[in-house]
Amino acid sequence: MDIQVSLLLTGNELMNGDIIDTNSIMFAEQLNNIGLSIHKKTTIGDDSEQLCSEIVQLSQSADLLIINGGLGPTIDDLTSPALAQACGVDLHLEPQAHLHLKKWAEKRKIMLNEPNLKQAYLPRGCKIIANATGSAVGFSMILGKCLILCTPGVPSELAQMLKDEIIPNLQQHFPEVTKPSIYRLQTFGVGESTLQAIIDDNLPNWSKDLTIGFRAAMPLLEVKLAPLNSQGVKALASYQQALNQLLGDHILHIGKSDKTTIAEYVVPLLTKSAQKITVAESCTGGLIASQITAIAGSSAVFEAGYVTYSNDMKTKMLDVPSATLTNHGAVSEATVLAMAKGALEKSNADYAIAVSGIAGPDGGTTDKPTGSVWIAWGTKETLQAKYHYIPLARRQFQQVVAARGLDLIRRMLINSKERPNYERSS
Repeated sequence: MDIQVSLLLTGNELMNGDIIDTNSIMFAEQLNNIGLSIHKKTTIGDDSEQLCSEIVQLSQSADLLIINGGLGPTIDDLTSPALAQACGVDLHLEPQAHLHLKKWAEKRKIMLNEPNLKQAYLPRGCKIIANATGSAVGFSMILGKCLILCTPGVPSELAQMLKDEIIPNLQQHFPEVTKPSIYRLQTFGVGESTLQAIIDDNLPNWSKDLTIGFRAAMPLLEVKLAPLNSQGVKALASYQQALNQLLGDHILHIGKSDKTTIAEYVVPLLTKSAQKITVAESCTGGLIASQITAIAGSSAVFEAGYVTYSNDMKTKMLDVPSATLTNHGAVSEATVLAMAKGALEKSNADYAIAVSGIAGPDGGTTDKPTGSVWIAWGTKETLQAKYHYIPLARRQFQQVVAARGLDLIRRMLINSKERPNYERSS
C-alpha cells in the first residue's frame, strides 16, 4: 500500500530565506527509514486563512499530513487556530499541554505569561505528542481519512520528538508499511563522479530494480542502495559485495551513521590500541585538533597539538630548522616532516599529523599554486609525507586537508595496504 505523505512548512522566515530549512531533510530521512516517503512539500507564510485552506486541501489527498512550525508563543504562530478552523472545532486550554507548560516553567524558575499560555490552547479533541525539551507540545488530529501531525519548528526539539514519539507512533498507525531493505555505506576519498565512473566501468549492467544514490556531506559521501521491488531485494546482496570490493578501505562504515568527521572513526581506533596522537597544523589553523577534541573521551588519546602559522613559530615551538624553511619553504616535504617530528618529540605521542599549505585565495605561486598542501603522518619510525593539490575555496580546502590527514592515520591504524584514491589524483 502506497501511503501518501504531505509536508506543510509554515513561517515567513522560511519564505524570506531568513532561516535554512533543515527540517525537511530530517523528516525525509526518518520517514524513509520506516518505509514512508514524502510525496508533496508545501511552504507558506504566516497567514491563517491560507494555512487553513492548505490544510483542508492537502488532507483530501494525503493519508498523512505533517505540519511543521507555528506552535510557538508569538502572534505569528498560527498552526493551532488554523487546524481548529479546518477541523471545525474550537480551541481550548488542553490539560496535558497546560501541565507540560507549568512543569517547563517551574524547571526554569520562571512565571508563565499569556504568550507562553497560548501554546496550551489547542484544537479540541487533539492528541498530545510529548516534547521532552521545548515548551510547545506537538499534537495530532484526524481530518477525514488523513492523520495530521503538528510539530515544532525548532530542529533540536523536532529531532528528539521524531526519535521518541513520532516515528514509533507512525509505525503503529501504519502497520502495513515495512522497513525498506536499504544498504548504506559511508565513504571518504572517492567523489561522486569518480565513484559513478568506477561503477560504470565495473558494473555496467546495473539492475533496473535497484537504485543507487549519493549523499555528499563534505567531506564524507554516503552511498545508498534501495530495492524498488522483490527482484531488487534479491539482487541487493550481490551488489553489496561488489561495492565492498570496489571501494575497499574507502568505506568508513556500513549502515546508517551519524558521524560527520574522520576523527570520529580515528579516536575509537586509538582508544582501542591505547595510543596517542598529536598534530602540527599550519594551513588548517587547529581544525584537526578541534575535530579530535570534539569527541567525548578524546583526552585519553590526545594531550597536545600545535598551531604554528608563522615560520618563526614553526621553529620556536616545533624546532623546525631555520635552514629548512629558508631552503625549502613552509609548504614543503622537508618542513612538514620536521613539524611532525617536533610534535612527536614534544608531546611523546605515538602518531602525528602535520600540514602546511596555501589555503588562498592569495599566496599561490607558479610552483606552489593556491590549493597546494603537504601532509605528513605516521610514527617516529614511519613518518612520510605527500603533496596534495586541493583547488577549493578556503574553508572547503581546510576541511578536506583535515579529513585526508586523519584518514591517512586511520589507514595506518587498520593496517590498510590500499592506496587511497585521492593520492592518485593529487
